[in-house]
Formats: sequence, C-alpha cells, structure tokens
Amino acid sequence: MKSSNTSIIAGIALMAAGVLLLLDLFGILDSAALVWPLIFAAAGTAFVVLFFRSRENWWAAIPGSVFLGLAAVILITQLWPGPAAFWAGAFLFLFMGAGFGAVYVRERSNWWALIPCGVMLTLALVVALPPAWEGTAVAAVLFLGMAATFAALSLVPVRPEHLPEHRPGQPAGGPAQLGATEPARMKWPLIPAAVLAVMGLIFALQATALLTASEFFVPVLLVFAGVALLVYAYRHRAGGHHKVHGV
Repeated sequence: MKSSNTSIIAGIALMAAGVLLLLDLFGILDSAALVWPLIFAAAGTAFVVLFFRSRENWWAAIPGSVFLGLAAVILITQLWPGPAAFWAGAFLFLFMGAGFGAVYVRERSNWWALIPCGVMLTLALVVALPPAWEGTAVAAVLFLGMAATFAALSLVPVRPEHLPEHRPGQPAGGPAQLGATEPARMKWPLIPAAVLAVMGLIFALQATALLTASEFFVPVLLVFAGVALLVYAYRHRAGGHHKVHGV
C-alpha cells in the first residue's frame, strides 16, 4: 500500500477516535459501546479494499462481509435496543449474501457462490419475519427461498469449462458437444428447485390449515418417489450415452 494511502487511512482513524472521545466526554455517546463495531468494521473494510485491489482476491469479499455484518449487528443492538434488536441478526445474513454475490460478480466462473448467496438472503428473510410467524410458516418461507435460489441458478449462463461435469481437456457434456464453446445454462439445479418448491408449498398449505398432519405423509412420499425416478432416469440416460460413445 502506498504511503499516501496509509496516511489518509491513519488520519481518518485518528479523527474518528478523537470525535468519539469528545462525544464520550460530553456524555452524548458511550464510546465504549462502539469499540467492537469499529474493530469489526475496520477488519471488514480492510478485506473489502483487498477485494477491490485485484481480481484474484475475490475470496476477500467473504470475510469482509462477515466482519461488516457483525459490526452492523452489534451497532444496532447497542444503539437501538428493543424491537430493532429482534431483526438485527438479519443484517449479518444480508451482508454475507452480498459478499457471496460479490464473489460471483467479480469472477463469473464462481457460479457456486450463488447458492450460499441465496441461502443467506433466505435466512435473512426468515430472521426478519414477524414473531407471529412460526412453525410451518417459517419452514415454507425457508424452502421456497431455497427453491428460488436453485431456480435462479438454472438461469445463469456458465461457460462449458466451468460446468461441474466438465473433464479436463474435454468440453462439458461429452464428445457430442465437442464444438460447444458458448455459455450454457445448467439443468441440474431444476431438480432441487422442484423438490424444495413442493416442500415449501406443502408447508405453506399446512400453515394455512389446508393440510392436516395426517395428510402430510402422502405428498412427501410422492416427492421422494419423483426424485428417485428423476435420478434413475438421469443415471440410465448418462450410462446409455457413455456406452454409445465407448466411454
């Protein structure tokens, strides 16, 4: 880091520390309550700066978002106790979701980061739900949010060499797609998306008293049976494909 940048950062830190001490002396603000938020915010900012300095530092967005999220949670609970503290935890998941989203935006080959991004955003929504929402209603939001995550992943174009089934030296999809170089959309996320969506709808219907506990077993059994058939069909088709091409 250049000496000029170091001087700027150190100057801002000293000014902030002086202002906090003055506010503490005048009884306007308890500066001790801001010590840990400032420490976490400083650590998160350092990782964010590292993230923006080079494309190879895409990983820095993850710890940076965690530290900034912790700073936000502690700051809210310290300065605004009461109702605001109930949903303060959602900020941690929001920051973490943003961090994983930044990993994908910086390097599009990191398509996997969209899964924890969607999960973190879903958890943020679950934490922020009203206290009256509990049990099956919360489960419905959780499963539907995760279903939306995998459904969105199936819409993301991924280059063949970045697909999970890709083999080194061979385009994804096998010899039948030797000329494939354009980004393609993955189909496998549709399977967990469908399963999670069905589970979410079941919980949503049960939460609205449209399904009783005794009726819950049949749709769950149908879901798992459908998943088993899809997996069997996929493996059978893949096995036949390998036999045709002598792999």
